[in-house]
Amino acid sequence: MTDTGSVPPDGIVCPRCSVLNAAGANFCTACGAELPADDDVSTGTYQVGVDVPGSGEVGQLVVTRGATAGARYALTGEVTSIGRHPDSGIFLDDVTVSRRHAEIRRAGDGQYLLSDAGSLNGTYLDGDRIEEAALREGAQIQIGKFRLVFVIGTLGGHA
Repeated sequence: MTDTGSVPPDGIVCPRCSVLNAAGANFCTACGAELPADDDVSTGTYQVGVDVPGSGEVGQLVVTRGATAGARYALTGEVTSIGRHPDSGIFLDDVTVSRRHAEIRRAGDGQYLLSDAGSLNGTYLDGDRIEEAALREGAQIQIGKFRLVFVIGTLGGHA
């Protein structure tokens, strides 16, 4: 589990996934992207810790650990299934993942909800086993051996 509480407020925001990183870091702890220098003022403004995407934005999961590390999945549907079943919206191929492990639903207010689908090994959000929980920007999800981070951003941009 990443301790985001220890990151100082003057940290560096990743331009790819909007996760706040420690000041002086060279690479993002969530997605591995190269971070801009501390004195680079061209990085834009990002909201960290938001619950609901803005206009033109969508929730996304970025795999940070596992066989598909670096993969990014857009949560464009009302429900996205996660599991080892080939028909899953997010297919995680490992025996530690149940066939129908978890799902992410987009609520009417735009917020994303993560729920366990009766998996054997459980679904973890920021280190805690959950049955259902709301996702926030930068949330760390563990499903079997896979770790994913929830980010909000636009699709089709250059990384």
